[in-house]
Amino acid sequence: MKIGELAKISGLAPSRIRFYEASGLIKSVGRKANGYRDYAPETEWILQIITGAQSAGFSLEEIRQLLPVNAQDWQHEEMLVGLKRKVEEIEILQQRLAHNKAQLLRVIHGIESKPADVGCADNAQLLISQIREEKAATGK
Repeated sequence: MKIGELAKISGLAPSRIRFYEASGLIKSVGRKANGYRDYAPETEWILQIITGAQSAGFSLEEIRQLLPVNAQDWQHEEMLVGLKRKVEEIEILQQRLAHNKAQLLRVIHGIESKPADVGCADNAQLLISQIREEKAATGK
């Protein structure tokens, strides 16, 4: 299959496909006598796996480690370990984001409920002190 056809089917730009090939994520392909790349049929679903994994937060290096060298050599246990590791990383990130969101909401509330007789700079110092005290108390 030519790169234009693969690009149309996959929805990826030919330059992106060439990038994945140069990065070793898809097999280097043979060239026809006219110089056109000739991609194997399984390249389409490998590209779907790559783009899906990227949208799930996997780096190209992580994807490279999970992908088989060829379509018949899937490493079941290695793939499970890699997928579970990514889920753990996502859970840690979610906890961190939830903490950051809560902290921002407290700051917003502190700004919105500022007493009329307290200046913005003084209120900011008060909020910063509260954040520092919380950080010291929780270790976060």
